[in-house]
Amino acid sequence: MFQKILYPTDFSDTSKKALEYLLTLREAGVREVVIVHVVDTRSLHIPEVYSLLDLSLLGEKQEISAREEADRIAARLSGLGINSRVRIEKGIPFREILRAAAEEEVSMIVIGSHGMSNVKEMLLGSVSEQVIRKAGKPVLVVKR
Repeated sequence: MFQKILYPTDFSDTSKKALEYLLTLREAGVREVVIVHVVDTRSLHIPEVYSLLDLSLLGEKQEISAREEADRIAARLSGLGINSRVRIEKGIPFREILRAAAEEEVSMIVIGSHGMSNVKEMLLGSVSEQVIRKAGKPVLVVKR
């Protein structure tokens, strides 16, 4: 039923909890997981006057770190017999998650309710909320 799953992650505790739920779906026929992490480009657009460092280097470092973390998740999935691929995207997180879901033609999205910036939204994180509202596929939201 859910053969291909999109797993958006920001590597927060809630997204790690979502991964554990995803692993239980293996028995329901999950064959492939697409791991997606989005480097939020909005945080990289600070006027030069306020910036003491090269923000392009910061973005590159974020991508490298995300790739390493996502590759560890992919290796874990592989060890459990689940095929996986990693996508590191740049942009506005919910938009890139929805784009990846459409491009990959996934059966379902498994996402944590709150990410790294969970202080802003008390009931539901803004990324997960937008994904739920706009996704064309079922979304499993895992609470923190």
